[in-house]
Amino acid sequence: MKLDVSRVDVWAASIKDRPGGLAQKLDALAQAGANLEFVIARRAPGKPRTGVVFVTPIKGARQVKAAKQAGFKKTASLRGLRIAAGDKPGLGAKLTIQLADAGINLRGFSGAAIGKRAIFHLAFDSSTDAGKAMRRLKAVSAKL
Repeated sequence: MKLDVSRVDVWAASIKDRPGGLAQKLDALAQAGANLEFVIARRAPGKPRTGVVFVTPIKGARQVKAAKQAGFKKTASLRGLRIAAGDKPGLGAKLTIQLADAGINLRGFSGAAIGKRAIFHLAFDSSTDAGKAMRRLKAVSAKL
């Protein structure tokens, strides 16, 4: 199976844990023309009434400016990969087994299947780990 593996910049912002907190951040990006492929938001552990939202991609000067004005920053503490492939049972397990066998630790993993396509977003603690994961997944792509 062919895997389309690419690096992605992940942007993050704090959000108020209240109705409309997330909507305000996403609307600022939408107004700048952002077509987000990935959004995940959650409460921030240990910070009452606060949450965090992660998004990708942010492209072009207009979107970058809007993201910064809305409080988003390109994350310096995590590196992301995007994997697109045809959907098939067990694909997520196969991907994570390959990374584990190569000694690569994941910081985060999200995935969804829509129709016959599957998209995964993986987070790593370093550029080195993201690079190793990219090389490993491209090398084993045909075997999955």
